[in-house]
Amino acid sequence: MNIREAKQEIKDTVEAYLTKDAAGDYAIPIEKQRPILLIGPPGIGKTAIMEQVASEMGINLVSYTMTHHTRQSLIGLPYIVKHTYGGREYSVTEYTMSEIVASVYDRIERSGVREGILFLDEINCVSETLSPTLLQFLQYKTFGTHRIPDGFVVVTAGNPPEYNKSVRDFDIVTLDRVKRIYVEEDLEPWRNYAVAQGVHGAILAYLSIRREHFYSIHQDLDGKRFVTARGWEDLSRMICVYEQLGKKVTEDLVVQYVQDTDIAASFTSYYELYLRYRDLFRIEDILSGTCTEGGETLAKAPFDEKLSLLGLLTDRLNSNFRTYAEDLATQKSIFSILKKMLPQVRSGSLSASDALTDAIESCTFALENAKKAGIEDRRQMSRDKSVIAALKDLLKETMASDEGNTEGSGTLTQKIPGVHDALAAAGTSSCRTDPAADRIKSWFAAREAARQEKIRECGDALTNSFHFLANTYGEGQELVMFLTQLTEGGVCLPFVNDNGNEAFYHYNKLLLLKDHRAEIKEEIEQTMKLN
Repeated sequence: MNIREAKQEIKDTVEAYLTKDAAGDYAIPIEKQRPILLIGPPGIGKTAIMEQVASEMGINLVSYTMTHHTRQSLIGLPYIVKHTYGGREYSVTEYTMSEIVASVYDRIERSGVREGILFLDEINCVSETLSPTLLQFLQYKTFGTHRIPDGFVVVTAGNPPEYNKSVRDFDIVTLDRVKRIYVEEDLEPWRNYAVAQGVHGAILAYLSIRREHFYSIHQDLDGKRFVTARGWEDLSRMICVYEQLGKKVTEDLVVQYVQDTDIAASFTSYYELYLRYRDLFRIEDILSGTCTEGGETLAKAPFDEKLSLLGLLTDRLNSNFRTYAEDLATQKSIFSILKKMLPQVRSGSLSASDALTDAIESCTFALENAKKAGIEDRRQMSRDKSVIAALKDLLKETMASDEGNTEGSGTLTQKIPGVHDALAAAGTSSCRTDPAADRIKSWFAAREAARQEKIRECGDALTNSFHFLANTYGEGQELVMFLTQLTEGGVCLPFVNDNGNEAFYHYNKLLLLKDHRAEIKEEIEQTMKLN
């Protein structure tokens, strides 16, 4: 199965293992919960999906790479204790707690969450001396005399022998104690992940043209040459930072991540073309609706140039959609905080400055705890930091404002999807005005107005893209590919669902209807042939 299917299988298994019966016991007894064994080529995202599963399920994740461990770190260090047997005292060897087991308990203490995943990577690379310890662990979930706490699901991973000289084949006794999932490289599910993560558009466009370069491992006279999904993602991060710094992306840089000289050279050449296409195709003019030239040239362009244009458009639009999602989540968080705060400010129990200071301290404390517990991903932490920064700006304005300035009270908001005007329920519908509360509401209303303007611009850019492509290429395969790319990664549809877009609805419906007509026509032709 591909990595997306493997992720869902792991998620379903973890959910099943953590399900309890009416008596409060696990529906599948602990001793019958087989550890999951993921086997697949290196760099296809096995570790990444574990982070996603844990984050989406709101449970802990403790990760270890087994090649880094010795017998002492797995089962603990020996020490001597005294025991009395039959009236005589004996010296007995016991062991300190395993480093891995201790880490699981530490994570539970820090997070307050008792369930999670223990992920052990490169499980089939352990040394011969550790094999008995490993077999004991897979069968009883114990390292030495210390057991993994109930509520933690064991997931392991390893590479097939052809990719790693250190790999040892598991015998039937071991395999009969695990739930084995074989994962294969597959571009399409990775593309969905890559779009959501903001992988550089040049990489996505290049792999649309050269799909065979997504994943490649082989050996020749020059040694091992390989390209992995991990390599493309890491290269993307470096390219984005290089572009911010104004540094040139060279083949020498690319080959450090795409470790196949031919593919690295091919991508570097395409990247330089991609930058030229960005100016040549006047992407910003297309998005703004001011591009009125070049349609005939683009219509006759080679297929790879058309793909590059579509890639540039979708990359720019997807960036807008991701920003929209982040802004919306941040605004919802701020709304929730201010909604709780305003009744206190209006009642006079707290000044606006004190209420904001308390809110900032509370958010900062929660963020620090989340960092220590390791239960938030980077995106959520970035969102939390944005909320804290916004509240600090509001506090600064509040402290600097003149108490007599009460202009432009505004309303908190009614435009955030899923959030209705809750001021009355929060006790803020009183006729009595309050300058501090009104300033807070004005500040939020200004933020919301700016956000709504960005939403309008984003919607216009999407509409203009559809119109440009339809005018340039007609209602053909280019529009189909554009719609397909837009729906990858799940960043466009939430925006359209929340805010609507007539062009999206129109062309999506039109192309679906044309596909349906084509299917009917094909069925009729097949029927006529049979008759």
